[in-house]
Amino acid sequence: MKKFFLTLALALSFGAMIATAQVVPSENNIPESEYPMVNLETRQASFRINAPNAKEVLVDICSKRYPMTRDEKGVWTATTDPLVVGFHYYFFLVDGVQVCDPSCETYFGCGRLASGIDIPESAEESAYYKFNKDIAHGQVRECQYYSAIEGKSRRCFVYTPAEYDKNTDKKYPVLYLQHGMGEDERGWSQQGKMANIMDNQIAAGKCVPMIVVMDYGNCGHIFGAKKGERMDQFGASFTPVLLDEIIPYIESSFRVYTDKDNRAMAGLSWGGHQTFQTVLNHTDKFAYMGSFSGAIFLDTSKLKEAYNGVFADSEKFNKDIRLLFLSMGSEETFGADRLSKALSDIGINNTYYSSPGTHHEWLTWRRCLNEFLPLIFKK
Repeated sequence: MKKFFLTLALALSFGAMIATAQVVPSENNIPESEYPMVNLETRQASFRINAPNAKEVLVDICSKRYPMTRDEKGVWTATTDPLVVGFHYYFFLVDGVQVCDPSCETYFGCGRLASGIDIPESAEESAYYKFNKDIAHGQVRECQYYSAIEGKSRRCFVYTPAEYDKNTDKKYPVLYLQHGMGEDERGWSQQGKMANIMDNQIAAGKCVPMIVVMDYGNCGHIFGAKKGERMDQFGASFTPVLLDEIIPYIESSFRVYTDKDNRAMAGLSWGGHQTFQTVLNHTDKFAYMGSFSGAIFLDTSKLKEAYNGVFADSEKFNKDIRLLFLSMGSEETFGADRLSKALSDIGINNTYYSSPGTHHEWLTWRRCLNEFLPLIFKK
């Protein structure tokens, strides 16, 4: 009996400690999984894995590896240093083998399936990408179509606004939204919280209702993984698929406008690179473009020679492209700020946004999308 009360007292003490420290299970956990846990005050993450036969286990997150401690039952635990807010991929290294956390949802990132954890912002800061029970919600539909170019089926995810199935006579503009290197067509819907951002903006009247298409950009591997592939070839096969197959498929399957003034393209990292490659070589097909931490490799002293001279005539460019949006995290060095200034110096209209305090990560891109949406398809 004494042992029972001692155990109960220890349990209550541990519970009080958790309540005081605001340690909660991660929102990315599988059902009924206690770990990983997040300390809301210190922004530290605690991990646990059962590996009784392992000799060494580490958790790899935010470019740092933390040694884990084994208990008498073979359960390994570790707590990180304070982490920056936002979404982070992570892995376990079990005797040198990189594995996903079986207690966490998996995401496609880093060129493979990975575990992921959100370190929460404040409720006020994160409201734009959180589910709001008091508003109407759209749908993210999984679609398959056949690609004659590739000789196989492909998959895309399509967001339709809440009103889509009610206003059956209404047509909508379309945003083609691309992921980055090492990710795929699931990224914006899962890691990016795209549907919540869209729902919240539409409900608040900040952006116009639109269709959002998220397709695979043929860059799900990390550059260098494909033998003999040059940088200029990486993901380049996506543009003809988009122009000749994806856009026609969407325009024949959904109620959308088919003119350039109702078509936009944007992407993060390598998806930003693909946006530049596609839109700037086909300004007759898109009126709006956005690059979020885009991998844009331009000599700013020779901008007027880039993309077959699209920037040489600023008056024509500004008429053809209603919005050129450039953005990145304030802690990045991808050069979107320098490119924005260089374009402005030669008369090219553009809008620049810097996400305060963030790096090359999904929180940056959630914020970039949130800033981009109100600027497109405005009459």
